[in-house]
Amino acid sequence: MLDDTNNLPADDAVLLDSYSLAVTSAVDRVTPSVVHIAVSAGNGRRGAGSGFIVAGDGLVLTNSHVVSGARQVSLTLHDGREVAGHVLGDDPHTDIAVVRSNSGLDAPAVRLADSKSVRPGLLAIAIGNPLGFQSSVTAGVVSAVGRSLRAQTGRLIDDVIQTDAALNPGNSGGPLVNSAGQVMGVNTAIIPGAQGICFSVASNTALQVLLQVLQHGRVRRAALGIEGQVTVIPRHVARHAEVPQPTGVRIMRTLNDSPAEAAGLQAGDLVIALDGVPMLGIDDLLRVLDHERIGRSVPVVALRRGERLETVVVPVERR
Repeated sequence: MLDDTNNLPADDAVLLDSYSLAVTSAVDRVTPSVVHIAVSAGNGRRGAGSGFIVAGDGLVLTNSHVVSGARQVSLTLHDGREVAGHVLGDDPHTDIAVVRSNSGLDAPAVRLADSKSVRPGLLAIAIGNPLGFQSSVTAGVVSAVGRSLRAQTGRLIDDVIQTDAALNPGNSGGPLVNSAGQVMGVNTAIIPGAQGICFSVASNTALQVLLQVLQHGRVRRAALGIEGQVTVIPRHVARHAEVPQPTGVRIMRTLNDSPAEAAGLQAGDLVIALDGVPMLGIDDLLRVLDHERIGRSVPVVALRRGERLETVVVPVERR
């Protein structure tokens, strides 16, 4: 049975009109900034996805997996113009890439929202080119925030936004926007077989990648020069050392001339905190070792034969 909005109570009709107005106004604002990306890898492999313009002189954000290994990149704008581009920077650990067009795009740039302000229940609108259908729009809500998603490299992407706005192949790299037309996230993944469970990399993460690519041509991260694995801390050791956490990172080997070796850390030491952050596993260690800690003195707390050891390490840039 079809609903007839003319027979709805006045308040319900107003709500429906307000919802439609919010979606259409956001779509009108953002769609001219959304591009279709076609990729040729030079080995016969071709791919496609979406992206969005963050600077009118030719900067586009998309997913790393959309442009990974690209030999040729083609951008098709909303008005049908097609321009060549190239990958300016690619960070597979966050699944974010920056593409620059080889000529000015003469198109509006989107505004990035502060993803820290995103909360469940907010209107979420996905715009992209799923299955080749240009400028397709789906809408839903933010289902959850603060999710973690495993990148193809095996590293965790933090602060991922979960939404029920439908995503399909080709949506990857497109924007997830709020009712104000601001980009909350970069659409990146779906769970096959699931209904309404889709993910976007938070706009703050994408912005950090963009800034580092523009400054350094790459995303810089810190390294200690160790090989490690997650290890359970025996209860009697935890009680004796007054360690509240159940696990830490066991150093299996320190590299020669590494920051860890210079700090006096040894194979067998169990790292339990770095820069005041508890280290429960490798993911915690990788998360803390960001570009801000390169060349900076960072306090380390470890256990050596059950006794607490405190030292300072100066991470170097990861190669």
